Amino acid sequence: MTRSNTKQPFLESNPSIMLGADFRLRATQWADLHAVAKLIYDVCEADGDVTVAATPEDLENEWRSENFNPETDTCVIETNEGRVVGYGELFNEKDHAHLNADFYVHPEYKRLRLIDVLLNRADERAREEVKLAPPDLRVFIRSTMDGKDEEAKKAHEDAGFASVRFNWRMEINLNEAPPAPIWPAGIELRPFDKEAHARLVWQADNEAFRDHWGSHDSTFEEWTHRKFDKSDFDSTLWMIAWDGNEIAGFSQNRFRMGIGWVGTLGVRRPWRKKGLGLALLRQSFGEFYRRGMKTIGLGVDASNPTGATRLYQSAGMLVASEFITYEKELRDGRSLDE
Repeated sequence: MTRSNTKQPFLESNPSIMLGADFRLRATQWADLHAVAKLIYDVCEADGDVTVAATPEDLENEWRSENFNPETDTCVIETNEGRVVGYGELFNEKDHAHLNADFYVHPEYKRLRLIDVLLNRADERAREEVKLAPPDLRVFIRSTMDGKDEEAKKAHEDAGFASVRFNWRMEINLNEAPPAPIWPAGIELRPFDKEAHARLVWQADNEAFRDHWGSHDSTFEEWTHRKFDKSDFDSTLWMIAWDGNEIAGFSQNRFRMGIGWVGTLGVRRPWRKKGLGLALLRQSFGEFYRRGMKTIGLGVDASNPTGATRLYQSAGMLVASEFITYEKELRDGRSLDE
């Protein structure tokens, strides 16, 4: 894969931090795809939750996203024997002002604080992004990690990050068929037709999440790549609730790392507080159960403003894992949300 790219590379030619004789820091190559996916799985396994890991297919889909290039946006740390034991990425989420970072260090090597090297490299790369952001915007980096990863939390704090948000992975294990959904008056569930409905669902998705922390409208191209280019996309797992000719809500589901996954569940404002969210959730549970999958999970902002955590708890879901988002401000200014 080749792209024209004017970005500064994630890795510079002469790193200022020396790893010592046993390791080297280098730019990621496409040939590293499976090794990086294996590293992410090993880290998630050590943290106790492999459902949030990425398959090689998931990772490839992410690397092929618009405005993302693994050869400039990521780097790896490898041993002299060629084993990939560290991975870091930093990419432009919005307007070069909201920057997302992600870091993984194999549990066998955490005590060596290799994450400090990745954090330093991301910080240097982010300083280049600041120059591209509109001059009045606040610029920041956000990085999320498992709440049990004490080494990563300390490394972020030492690097000037502060915790700003908590997210939960919630889960339910069904021992019997879930209750049937009760649909609000006037609501009808219709099969998802990708050709006919994709743009309408994209618009509803953007609208439903505008009041969520850290959310930004996506372009249709970004959204379709994220949703439809996954190898496991199954349109029959998408639940679209209609009120006449308008989409009232949706539950975009798939199988993920061995469990059922409620990927995106949203209800547009005019249809909230009518029981539609619970009906969509139960419909999703029922469809997974009919397909033989009894464990179902999802991710949610622990401070969700629409009451989603209460909804999921009322449906019998429990918190399985907690994740912490850290933030580092690089420049003060106007918020992206203004």
